[in-house]
Amino acid sequence: MKLFTYFYLTLAIIFVATILFSTKIMAADTNTTVSSTVVTDKAPPTANSPSIVVNNSDVCKTAAAGAVQTQILGISSGITITDENCERIKLSRSLYSMGMKVAAVSTLCADPRVWDAMYMAGTVCPYMGSIGDEAREKWETNVDMIPDGSEVYKKVEMVKQEANKKPGLTDGQKLFKFIIAGMAMHSGIVAFFP
Repeated sequence: MKLFTYFYLTLAIIFVATILFSTKIMAADTNTTVSSTVVTDKAPPTANSPSIVVNNSDVCKTAAAGAVQTQILGISSGITITDENCERIKLSRSLYSMGMKVAAVSTLCADPRVWDAMYMAGTVCPYMGSIGDEAREKWETNVDMIPDGSEVYKKVEMVKQEANKKPGLTDGQKLFKFIIAGMAMHSGIVAFFP
C-alpha cells in the first residue's frame, strides 16, 4: 500500500506542477496567423502635363509643358513664352503697311542689334521725329535713350573717353618717379619734382 501512496503522491505533484507552470509555457507559445494580399502589378498614377496648342502662325508665342511624378505626389504645369522680337517685327510691318515708315523703323530700332546696324550703316535710327544728322545729334546728347545692350554705343563711348584723356604720365612713369623720390628721401637728399 505504501507503493500506491507514493505513486498517487507523485502523480498529484506532477499534476499540480503541470497546472502551475503550464500557463507560463503556453503564454509564451502563441500562434498567430496573418494573411495579406500584395498586389504587384498595379502601377502608380502618372502626372500628365497639359497640352498647350499654339496653331496660329500669327501668334508670337511658343508653349512649354512638363510634369514630375513620384510615388506620393505628381505635379504638372504648362506656360506660354512670348517672343518679343517676333512681336516687334509684326508691329513694324503693320505700321509700314499703314504708311508710317518712320514709326516702323523706330519700332525696329528698339532692338539693340538693329540700332547698332543702323548706326554702322550711317542711317541713324529716328529720334523723337528727327531723322538723319539731326537724329544723330539728339542720340549723342541723350545716350540714356539708346537701347540697352548696344555694342556700338559702348565702343563709341570708349573712343570718346580715350580722346578726352589728358596727356600725362603713364602708370609706369608715375611708379618710377615715386621710387626715385623715395630713394632721394631715404638718402637725405631733398629733391623737388614738378
